[in-house]
Amino acid sequence: MKNIAALLFEANILKNIPRTGFHFLGAGKESVAEHSFSTTFIAYVMSMLAPGIDSFRLISMCLVHDFPEARIGDQNYVQKKYVTADEDKAVADATRNLPFGQSMAGLITEFNEQETDESMMAYDADQLSFILNLKSIADIGHKSPDQWLPVVRQRLKTDIGKQLAKEIMSTPWDAWWMDGYEE
Repeated sequence: MKNIAALLFEANILKNIPRTGFHFLGAGKESVAEHSFSTTFIAYVMSMLAPGIDSFRLISMCLVHDFPEARIGDQNYVQKKYVTADEDKAVADATRNLPFGQSMAGLITEFNEQETDESMMAYDADQLSFILNLKSIADIGHKSPDQWLPVVRQRLKTDIGKQLAKEIMSTPWDAWWMDGYEE
């Protein structure tokens, strides 16, 4: 149980690790843990729309996909040009003494390889999380997301992901809040 307690502390630190891409946008902020929650929730919704998807595997994959960032940090695309993080070593070191370590490491590998339906859906959930943030920032008047939204939408792999992105783009970020509003 000691190794599991250590793992829980390690996962908990993700609340304090900022996602670095927001620095370039000049607006917004998010921790890795907040991003993981958003991605996992999106995956849950997507799994409800996709019969035949292993929902548990998809949701679990999204939950742990950025876990290595507790050790290597969140690197944006510019940093990745100059700094090479050893994610495989980080995953191996973090999971080596866990009774379910191989399972956890396997989910991260599957996410990164993008070969299964679940991993492609998990990837899209990851991108949709970013699209939601970009759209929200754009809706409150910032222009920096305008150049990123088409790029991120182009990354989507699944029909469900593309359909959700289309609806996100045509829905104001506060539509849920204003629905049924009366004075």
